[in-house]
Amino acid sequence: MKILIDIGHPAHVHYFKNFIWIMKKNGHEIIITARDKEVAFQLLDYYQLPYFNRGEGEKGFFGKLFYTFQGDFCLLKHALKIKPDIFMSFGTIYPAHVAWLLRKPCISFNDTDHNVFAHMMLLPFTNTILTPKVYLKDHGAKHIRFDGFMELCALHPNHFTPNPSNVKDEIQLKAGEKYIVLRFVSWQASHDMGLKGLSLKEKYSLVEELSKHIKVIISSETPLPDDLKKYAYRTHPAFMHDLLHDATLLVSESLTMSAEAAFLGTPALCITPAQAGTLDEEVRLGLIELFRTSEGLADRAIDIVRQDSYKEEFKAKAKAVVKTKIDVTAFMVWFVENFPNSFSIMQKTPDYQNRFK
Repeated sequence: MKILIDIGHPAHVHYFKNFIWIMKKNGHEIIITARDKEVAFQLLDYYQLPYFNRGEGEKGFFGKLFYTFQGDFCLLKHALKIKPDIFMSFGTIYPAHVAWLLRKPCISFNDTDHNVFAHMMLLPFTNTILTPKVYLKDHGAKHIRFDGFMELCALHPNHFTPNPSNVKDEIQLKAGEKYIVLRFVSWQASHDMGLKGLSLKEKYSLVEELSKHIKVIISSETPLPDDLKKYAYRTHPAFMHDLLHDATLLVSESLTMSAEAAFLGTPALCITPAQAGTLDEEVRLGLIELFRTSEGLADRAIDIVRQDSYKEEFKAKAKAVVKTKIDVTAFMVWFVENFPNSFSIMQKTPDYQNRFK
Protein backbone atom coordinates (compact mmCIF):
# COMPACT_ATOMS: atom_id res chain seq x y z
CA MET A 1 0.00 0.00 0.00
CA LYS A 2 1.20 3.52 -0.82
CA ILE A 3 0.26 6.17 1.75
CA LEU A 4 0.81 9.92 1.40
CA ILE A 5 1.03 11.74 4.74
CA ASP A 6 1.04 15.54 4.94
CA ILE A 7 2.89 17.21 7.83
CA GLY A 8 1.74 20.74 8.64
CA HIS A 9 3.34 21.31 12.05
CA PRO A 10 6.26 19.90 14.07
CA ALA A 11 3.79 18.13 16.40
CA HIS A 12 2.49 16.12 13.43
CA VAL A 13 5.93 14.53 13.05
CA HIS A 14 5.51 13.08 16.54
CA TYR A 15 1.92 12.04 15.82
CA PHE A 16 2.92 10.00 12.78
CA LYS A 17 6.56 8.92 13.24
CA ASN A 18 5.85 5.63 15.06
CA PHE A 19 3.02 4.85 12.66
CA ILE A 20 5.37 5.44 9.72
CA TRP A 21 8.10 3.19 11.13
CA ILE A 22 5.63 0.37 11.84
CA MET A 23 3.95 0.65 8.45
CA LYS A 24 7.30 0.59 6.65
CA LYS A 25 8.28 -2.49 8.63
CA ASN A 26 4.97 -4.05 7.54
CA GLY A 27 5.92 -3.49 3.91
CA HIS A 28 3.99 -0.33 3.07
CA GLU A 29 5.42 2.66 1.19
CA ILE A 30 5.12 6.05 2.90
CA ILE A 31 5.39 9.37 1.06
CA ILE A 32 5.65 12.53 3.18
CA THR A 33 4.89 16.10 2.15
CA ALA A 34 5.72 18.74 4.74
CA ARG A 35 5.28 22.41 5.40
CA ASP A 36 8.40 24.41 6.25
CA LYS A 37 7.04 25.26 9.69
CA GLU A 38 9.40 25.98 12.60
CA VAL A 39 11.41 22.81 13.33
CA ALA A 40 9.36 20.31 11.29
CA PHE A 41 12.18 19.69 8.81
CA GLN A 42 14.73 19.32 11.61
CA LEU A 43 12.59 16.63 13.19
CA LEU A 44 11.99 14.79 9.92
CA ASP A 45 15.70 14.87 9.16
CA TYR A 46 16.59 13.68 12.65
CA TYR A 47 14.21 10.72 12.38
CA GLN A 48 15.47 10.01 8.84
CA LEU A 49 12.04 10.44 7.28
CA PRO A 50 12.41 11.69 3.66
CA TYR A 51 9.90 14.34 2.60
CA PHE A 52 8.87 16.75 -0.13
CA ASN A 53 8.89 20.45 0.82
CA ARG A 54 5.54 22.14 0.14
CA GLY A 55 6.65 25.60 1.26
CA GLU A 56 6.09 27.82 4.27
CA GLY A 57 2.39 28.54 3.91
CA GLU A 58 0.82 31.94 4.56
CA LYS A 59 -0.56 33.98 7.45
CA GLY A 60 -4.03 35.44 7.83
CA PHE A 61 -7.35 34.25 6.38
CA PHE A 62 -6.80 35.45 2.81
CA GLY A 63 -3.18 34.37 2.78
CA LYS A 64 -4.17 30.87 3.88
CA LEU A 65 -6.97 30.82 1.34
CA PHE A 66 -4.53 31.73 -1.47
CA TYR A 67 -2.00 29.17 -0.27
CA THR A 68 -4.68 26.46 -0.51
CA PHE A 69 -4.19 26.43 -4.28
CA GLN A 70 -0.40 26.27 -3.93
CA GLY A 71 -0.58 23.45 -1.39
CA ASP A 72 -3.10 21.52 -3.46
CA PHE A 73 -0.97 21.85 -6.60
CA CYS A 74 2.17 20.71 -4.79
CA LEU A 75 0.50 17.57 -3.44
CA LEU A 76 -1.27 16.87 -6.73
CA LYS A 77 2.03 17.04 -8.58
CA HIS A 78 3.60 14.41 -6.32
CA ALA A 79 0.46 12.28 -6.16
CA LEU A 80 0.22 12.01 -9.95
CA LYS A 81 3.77 10.63 -10.03
CA ILE A 82 3.56 8.36 -6.98
CA LYS A 83 -0.11 7.31 -7.15
CA PRO A 84 -0.90 6.84 -3.42
CA ASP A 85 -3.66 4.44 -2.37
CA ILE A 86 -4.55 6.45 0.75
CA PHE A 87 -3.97 10.05 1.86
CA MET A 88 -3.57 11.02 5.53
CA SER A 89 -3.07 14.12 7.64
CA PHE A 90 -3.70 15.73 10.96
CA GLY A 91 -6.02 18.61 10.13
CA THR A 92 -4.28 19.78 6.94
CA ILE A 93 -6.64 20.27 4.05
CA TYR A 94 -4.50 19.60 0.96
CA PRO A 95 -4.49 15.76 1.08
CA ALA A 96 -8.28 15.77 1.29
CA HIS A 97 -8.59 18.00 -1.80
CA VAL A 98 -6.16 15.94 -3.86
CA ALA A 99 -7.63 12.63 -2.71
CA TRP A 100 -11.08 13.89 -3.72
CA LEU A 101 -9.79 14.88 -7.16
CA LEU A 102 -8.13 11.48 -7.66
CA ARG A 103 -11.05 9.54 -6.14
CA LYS A 104 -8.88 8.09 -3.39
CA PRO A 105 -9.71 7.81 0.33
CA CYS A 106 -8.43 10.40 2.80
CA ILE A 107 -8.15 9.67 6.51
CA SER A 108 -7.96 12.86 8.57
CA PHE A 109 -7.12 13.11 12.27
CA ASN A 110 -8.06 16.17 14.30
CA ASP A 111 -8.46 17.35 17.88
CA THR A 112 -8.74 21.09 17.27
CA ASP A 113 -12.42 21.87 17.75
CA HIS A 114 -12.00 25.61 17.19
CA ASN A 115 -10.24 25.44 13.79
CA VAL A 116 -13.16 26.79 11.77
CA PHE A 117 -11.10 27.47 8.62
CA ALA A 118 -9.75 23.92 8.44
CA HIS A 119 -13.16 22.39 9.10
CA MET A 120 -14.71 24.46 6.32
CA MET A 121 -11.98 23.49 3.83
CA LEU A 122 -11.51 19.86 4.93
CA LEU A 123 -14.78 18.20 5.87
CA PRO A 124 -16.52 18.23 2.46
CA PHE A 125 -13.56 16.40 0.90
CA THR A 126 -12.32 13.84 3.42
CA ASN A 127 -13.78 10.33 3.71
CA THR A 128 -13.07 9.85 7.38
CA ILE A 129 -12.24 12.10 10.32
CA LEU A 130 -10.92 10.54 13.51
CA THR A 131 -10.90 12.52 16.74
CA PRO A 132 -10.51 11.90 20.46
CA LYS A 133 -13.69 10.78 22.18
CA VAL A 134 -13.99 14.12 24.00
CA TYR A 135 -13.87 16.25 20.83
CA LEU A 136 -16.69 18.80 21.09
CA LYS A 137 -18.08 18.79 17.54
CA ASP A 138 -20.03 16.11 15.69
CA HIS A 139 -19.06 15.64 12.05
CA GLY A 140 -21.74 13.12 11.23
CA ALA A 141 -21.46 9.79 9.44
CA LYS A 142 -17.77 10.17 8.53
CA HIS A 143 -16.73 10.81 12.16
CA ILE A 144 -14.98 8.12 14.26
CA ARG A 145 -14.02 8.76 17.90
CA PHE A 146 -11.22 7.03 19.82
CA ASP A 147 -10.57 6.94 23.54
CA GLY A 148 -7.15 8.59 23.62
CA PHE A 149 -5.17 11.71 22.83
CA MET A 150 -2.99 12.47 19.80
CA GLU A 151 0.00 13.20 22.05
CA LEU A 152 -0.01 9.54 23.07
CA CYS A 153 0.98 8.59 19.51
CA ALA A 154 4.49 9.57 20.55
CA LEU A 155 4.35 9.41 24.34
CA HIS A 156 2.49 6.21 25.14
CA PRO A 157 4.80 3.99 27.24
CA ASN A 158 4.75 1.42 24.43
CA HIS A 159 6.62 3.92 22.24
CA PHE A 160 8.53 6.38 24.42
CA THR A 161 11.37 5.93 26.90
CA PRO A 162 12.81 9.18 28.33
CA ASN A 163 16.54 9.80 28.00
CA PRO A 164 17.56 12.69 30.28
CA SER A 165 21.14 12.55 29.02
CA ASN A 166 19.93 14.08 25.74
CA VAL A 167 19.50 17.46 27.43
CA LYS A 168 21.52 17.25 30.65
CA ASP A 169 24.70 18.84 29.31
CA GLU A 170 22.97 21.43 27.14
CA ILE A 171 20.86 22.98 29.88
CA GLN A 172 23.85 23.03 32.27
CA LEU A 173 22.12 22.03 35.48
CA LYS A 174 23.93 22.17 38.77
CA ALA A 175 23.70 19.17 41.08
CA GLY A 176 20.11 18.85 42.29
CA GLU A 177 18.97 21.92 40.36
CA LYS A 178 15.38 22.01 39.11
CA TYR A 179 13.99 23.88 36.13
CA ILE A 180 10.72 25.13 34.68
CA VAL A 181 9.86 25.33 30.97
CA LEU A 182 7.92 28.25 29.48
CA ARG A 183 6.31 27.78 26.05
CA PHE A 184 5.26 30.80 23.99
CA VAL A 185 3.43 30.41 20.65
CA SER A 186 3.16 32.68 17.62
CA TRP A 187 -0.68 32.74 17.37
CA GLN A 188 -0.39 32.63 13.56
CA ALA A 189 -1.87 29.16 12.95
CA SER A 190 -5.26 28.79 11.27
CA HIS A 191 -6.79 27.59 14.55
CA ASP A 192 -5.44 30.71 16.31
CA MET A 193 -7.24 33.27 14.15
CA GLY A 194 -8.96 35.79 16.41
CA LEU A 195 -7.03 34.61 19.48
CA LYS A 196 -4.08 36.16 21.29
CA GLY A 197 -1.82 35.15 24.13
CA LEU A 198 0.51 36.76 26.64
CA SER A 199 1.73 40.26 25.90
CA LEU A 200 5.46 40.92 25.84
CA LYS A 201 5.11 42.76 29.14
CA GLU A 202 3.40 39.73 30.69
CA LYS A 203 6.14 37.43 29.40
CA TYR A 204 8.82 39.62 30.96
CA SER A 205 6.94 39.70 34.24
CA LEU A 206 6.52 35.92 34.25
CA VAL A 207 10.21 35.29 33.58
CA GLU A 208 11.27 37.82 36.20
CA GLU A 209 9.07 36.32 38.93
CA LEU A 210 9.82 32.67 38.20
CA SER A 211 13.59 33.11 37.77
CA LYS A 212 13.78 34.25 41.41
CA HIS A 213 12.80 30.72 42.47
CA ILE A 214 13.93 28.27 39.78
CA LYS A 215 15.96 27.97 36.58
CA VAL A 216 13.83 29.10 33.60
CA ILE A 217 14.04 27.63 30.08
CA ILE A 218 12.00 29.21 27.27
CA SER A 219 10.73 27.49 24.14
CA SER A 220 9.27 30.08 21.75
CA GLU A 221 7.80 29.90 18.25
CA THR A 222 8.81 33.51 17.64
CA PRO A 223 12.27 35.05 18.18
CA LEU A 224 12.91 36.19 21.74
CA PRO A 225 14.06 39.73 22.60
CA ASP A 226 17.83 39.92 23.10
CA ASP A 227 17.60 40.12 26.89
CA LEU A 228 15.52 36.92 27.05
CA LYS A 229 17.72 34.86 24.72
CA LYS A 230 19.82 33.63 27.65
CA TYR A 231 16.78 31.59 28.71
CA ALA A 232 16.20 30.05 25.26
CA TYR A 233 16.04 26.28 24.78
CA ARG A 234 18.96 25.48 22.47
CA THR A 235 18.98 21.68 22.44
CA HIS A 236 17.82 19.77 19.34
CA PRO A 237 14.00 19.91 19.05
CA ALA A 238 13.85 16.10 18.94
CA PHE A 239 14.80 16.14 22.63
CA MET A 240 11.97 18.41 23.77
CA HIS A 241 10.09 15.49 25.34
CA ASP A 242 13.18 14.57 27.35
CA LEU A 243 13.34 18.17 28.55
CA LEU A 244 9.66 18.16 29.52
CA HIS A 245 9.92 14.79 31.26
CA ASP A 246 12.42 16.04 33.84
CA ALA A 247 11.03 19.57 34.26
CA THR A 248 9.42 20.53 37.56
CA LEU A 249 6.64 22.39 35.73
CA LEU A 250 5.54 23.64 32.32
CA VAL A 251 3.82 27.01 31.84
CA SER A 252 2.51 27.07 28.28
CA GLU A 253 0.37 28.90 25.75
CA SER A 254 0.35 25.68 23.70
CA LEU A 255 -2.42 23.14 24.29
CA THR A 256 -0.32 20.44 22.63
CA MET A 257 2.78 20.96 24.73
CA SER A 258 0.66 21.22 27.89
CA ALA A 259 -0.80 17.79 27.12
CA GLU A 260 2.64 16.39 26.26
CA ALA A 261 4.04 17.52 29.60
CA ALA A 262 1.08 16.11 31.49
CA PHE A 263 1.32 12.68 29.86
CA LEU A 264 5.03 12.67 30.67
CA GLY A 265 4.22 13.23 34.34
CA THR A 266 5.08 16.93 34.48
CA PRO A 267 2.45 19.37 35.84
CA ALA A 268 1.25 21.92 33.29
CA LEU A 269 -0.28 25.37 33.65
CA CYS A 270 -1.90 26.28 30.33
CA ILE A 271 -2.76 29.90 29.58
CA THR A 272 -4.98 30.17 26.52
CA PRO A 273 -8.27 31.66 25.29
CA ALA A 274 -8.87 28.58 23.09
CA GLN A 275 -11.69 26.10 23.61
CA ALA A 276 -11.16 22.37 22.98
CA GLY A 277 -12.74 19.16 24.17
CA THR A 278 -9.35 17.63 24.83
CA LEU A 279 -8.37 20.61 26.98
CA ASP A 280 -11.62 20.38 28.93
CA GLU A 281 -11.00 16.68 29.54
CA GLU A 282 -7.39 17.16 30.60
CA VAL A 283 -8.53 19.83 33.05
CA ARG A 284 -11.29 17.53 34.35
CA LEU A 285 -8.76 14.74 34.86
CA GLY A 286 -6.53 17.08 36.84
CA LEU A 287 -3.71 16.91 34.29
CA ILE A 288 -3.75 20.58 33.30
CA GLU A 289 -4.60 23.74 35.23
CA LEU A 290 -6.20 26.28 32.90
CA PHE A 291 -5.74 30.06 33.02
CA ARG A 292 -7.63 32.44 30.75
CA THR A 293 -5.55 35.47 31.85
CA SER A 294 -2.13 35.87 33.44
CA GLU A 295 -3.67 36.81 36.78
CA GLY A 296 -2.40 34.39 39.44
CA LEU A 297 -0.30 32.41 36.95
CA ALA A 298 3.12 33.19 38.41
CA ASP A 299 1.86 32.73 41.98
CA ARG A 300 0.49 29.27 41.18
CA ALA A 301 3.69 28.28 39.40
CA ILE A 302 5.79 29.34 42.40
CA ASP A 303 3.43 27.49 44.73
CA ILE A 304 3.97 24.24 42.78
CA VAL A 305 7.74 24.74 42.56
CA ARG A 306 7.93 25.06 46.36
CA GLN A 307 6.17 21.71 46.94
CA ASP A 308 8.83 19.00 46.90
CA SER A 309 6.38 16.10 46.56
CA TYR A 310 4.05 17.72 44.01
CA LYS A 311 5.62 16.30 40.87
CA GLU A 312 5.88 12.71 42.15
CA GLU A 313 2.23 12.74 43.16
CA PHE A 314 1.27 14.25 39.82
CA LYS A 315 3.31 11.65 37.92
CA ALA A 316 1.41 8.82 39.60
CA LYS A 317 -1.91 10.44 38.64
CA ALA A 318 -0.83 10.90 35.01
CA LYS A 319 0.37 7.31 34.76
CA ALA A 320 -3.01 6.06 36.00
CA VAL A 321 -4.83 8.15 33.37
CA VAL A 322 -2.64 6.89 30.51
CA LYS A 323 -3.43 3.29 31.47
CA THR A 324 -7.10 3.95 30.72
CA LYS A 325 -6.40 5.22 27.17
CA ILE A 326 -5.68 3.31 23.99
CA ASP A 327 -2.31 3.07 22.27
CA VAL A 328 -3.29 5.49 19.49
CA THR A 329 -0.45 4.42 17.18
CA ALA A 330 -1.44 0.72 17.38
CA PHE A 331 -5.06 1.71 16.70
CA MET A 332 -3.95 3.86 13.77
CA VAL A 333 -1.97 1.01 12.20
CA TRP A 334 -4.93 -1.35 12.47
CA PHE A 335 -7.38 1.23 11.15
CA VAL A 336 -5.34 2.11 8.05
CA GLU A 337 -4.26 -1.43 7.19
CA ASN A 338 -7.85 -2.64 7.38
CA PHE A 339 -9.57 0.40 5.85
CA PRO A 340 -12.44 0.64 4.86
CA ASN A 341 -13.52 -2.46 6.85
CA SER A 342 -12.08 -0.85 9.98
CA PHE A 343 -14.35 2.15 9.47
CA SER A 344 -17.42 -0.13 9.40
CA ILE A 345 -16.22 -2.01 12.48
CA MET A 346 -15.74 1.22 14.44
CA GLN A 347 -19.15 2.50 13.37
CA LYS A 348 -20.91 -0.68 14.46
CA THR A 349 -18.72 -1.62 17.44
CA PRO A 350 -16.81 1.38 18.85
CA ASP A 351 -15.58 -0.73 21.79
CA TYR A 352 -13.45 -2.74 19.35
CA GLN A 353 -10.75 -0.13 20.04
CA ASN A 354 -10.40 -1.34 23.63
CA ARG A 355 -8.15 -4.17 22.45
CA PHE A 356 -5.51 -1.47 21.91
CA LYS A 357 -5.41 -0.50 25.60
